[in-house]
Amino acid sequence: MTRSILNSLALAALTTLAACATPSADAPPNSYRADLDRLTADCRERGGILTPTGATTGRPETEYACRITGATRLN
Repeated sequence: MTRSILNSLALAALTTLAACATPSADAPPNSYRADLDRLTADCRERGGILTPTGATTGRPETEYACRITGATRLN
């Protein structure tokens, strides 16, 4: 193969990989990260810390629990 053919093939491969790595306009944002950030902020506002539950569901609401430390129970 000649050098120009190899360069053309390499350019085509890189273009294809770049197209696959770029999210499309129709793709939803990283909702897991957004949900996890929201849960973390809500938990911190209540004086807690997110702790893993051990579940792997793909939903941060079930994979993490807000553990509130230093709180007393009011009856």
